[in-house]
Amino acid sequence: MALRLGPLKIPWPRKDSRDPSTGLRAGDPYWDFFIDTPPADLANSVTELIRNAPEGNVFPTKADLHTPEITSGHVKELARYLGADLVGVARLSSDDGEGYPFAVICAVRADYDPREAAGIGGQVPVQNGLFITFVLSAWIRELGFRATASSHPNAEALAAAAGLGALNPNGRLVTPKYGTRVHVADVIRTDLPLAADG
Repeated sequence: MALRLGPLKIPWPRKDSRDPSTGLRAGDPYWDFFIDTPPADLANSVTELIRNAPEGNVFPTKADLHTPEITSGHVKELARYLGADLVGVARLSSDDGEGYPFAVICAVRADYDPREAAGIGGQVPVQNGLFITFVLSAWIRELGFRATASSHPNAEALAAAAGLGALNPNGRLVTPKYGTRVHVADVIRTDLPLAADG
């Protein structure tokens, strides 16, 4: 039921100012600045703080683990708890892994493609992904196994190999639930015994 106060009606009708072809908001200079304009000082961006944070040491005693399948389930459950929308495990080749046999790939939903939306708001999926991979790799090191999170040139291909979706002709990850509206976070390379997906 709407409440009428003179010429105002609460709740008032909302107009969706998004351009139907691009999905971007049109005509709102504050929103455009928030999404599209890169920060003047990178110190205003959380991504720089997380990227420059040093990794911790690997705990000297390895934890007793369950089977690789159960351990993979625990890793995925923690990643989802931290905010990942999609999580998978891929086996790395000896050339790609640099001594790490597995990669944990996390993806978060992204309303705007961070590669095109350079503003603080457009980089929120990147910030969320960095937080997830930073904490998850720290947890793996606390278990006594090596883990390093870093950007990977073939992250979307690894995500497809981990069963998160398929690659379209442009090489973009397309997921069943979110389509192309996902951001693949930094890849965690680890020697934690896991069961590969896909």
